[in-house]
Amino acid sequence: MNTTIIFQRLQGVEDEINKLNNILFALKTTDIQRYGANYEELSTDAALRAERIACQLRNLVYITDFTGKSTYMKLAANAQDIHISLEDEILSIRLPGLLPKRKVRTNTAFLHEPLNYALQEYLKSHSLSLYKDCVVCFSQIYDRALSLGRIRDYDNLEFKQILDTIAAYVLLDDTGLFCDSFHTTELGEDDHTIVYIMEKSVFPEWIKSRKNKIETISEIS
Repeated sequence: MNTTIIFQRLQGVEDEINKLNNILFALKTTDIQRYGANYEELSTDAALRAERIACQLRNLVYITDFTGKSTYMKLAANAQDIHISLEDEILSIRLPGLLPKRKVRTNTAFLHEPLNYALQEYLKSHSLSLYKDCVVCFSQIYDRALSLGRIRDYDNLEFKQILDTIAAYVLLDDTGLFCDSFHTTELGEDDHTIVYIMEKSVFPEWIKSRKNKIETISEIS
């Protein structure tokens, strides 16, 4: 093992952490009411930089033994509170709150690698037929204690990348011929995203019952 390379990579992580600390300081001193756009830009930069740091550190965790990657991914999925369940033939996948589409593709590994692992593990112990004529519902939940101004346009979020990962395991195809999509914005106790997948015949009753239970703004795509 080349210790010089490892040291250089650790130094790179440390530099990223220092930059993150500078951004956090700027966030603490930003007047959100007057400079909301600046706050949004800084907070997004901080979140994406933190994800990049996590991915860089992951590579160092299992640098001596690649078989340790699956063990780490299990821990990463738990840390991100990724949960998969099936009830009444409706598959639900809980994820962290989605961020805007990434300009730098390397950051997508932060979420997609643990999600990929979680799907693989779920299907090892659960028999699940591929959805052939389905609706995929993306429910973006925002913390109701924070400003509603945080709510983003659906087109600005990374739904497509998430669907690509999920589709490889549970969908026959994610084209419009086999799959419809539905987006909803909800208010909850914290930020997270839930992806629901169901056959089209189930969808009308599901959405009707759900709208009676939650605070939601909806849009069919």
